[in-house]
Amino acid sequence: MKTEFILLRHGETEWNHLGRLQGHLDSPLSARGLRQADALAARLASVSFHALYCSDLGRALETARRIAARTGHPVLQDPRLRERGLGILEGLTRDEASQRHPEVFADYSAGRPDFVVPGGESTSQRLRHALECLEELGTRHVGARLVVVTHGGVLSSLFRHCLGIPPATPRTFSVLNASWNQFDYTAGAFRLVTWGDVNHLRDASRDDT
Repeated sequence: MKTEFILLRHGETEWNHLGRLQGHLDSPLSARGLRQADALAARLASVSFHALYCSDLGRALETARRIAARTGHPVLQDPRLRERGLGILEGLTRDEASQRHPEVFADYSAGRPDFVVPGGESTSQRLRHALECLEELGTRHVGARLVVVTHGGVLSSLFRHCLGIPPATPRTFSVLNASWNQFDYTAGAFRLVTWGDVNHLRDASRDDT
């Protein structure tokens, strides 16, 4: 019997808009991000699901709280769903990071899965944490549908893991803010069902024009 996961990326943040690397640091949802979170909440209000989990970082937590206000679910936080810690690169734009920490930024940009950013962690470490959490939830809630609010890096790594894409391969796919991504979990394995669905954001996008 499968467990259904609806995995959501948080709404746009001020730092997303400015192109700053966030990692474990936080910035608030932008006005657009708040509308995106509300659009997710409106869509989920008509969907039956068992539980709402999220990263404990503020941007994911605010997105989840807006969903919970519509659906009535308690928000269950788990730090294993966090974004990858980027250590000394956090809070910098890519240009700033390349100027202040050129060697570190070059190694980070190369996408090697086991490269640990000083003061942070590697992509493979973060994926292990996320998989541990999701597999635990999949086993705990067999036959149920779960909603999980997490981050772009986690979703990107899970996408690669699920499809067998080598983690160091340059990314040729998008991970959109407030995107709706569905996976099934059965017998210890994930299967991709839907990726990058943002149909719920059509009205929110019109508000930005």
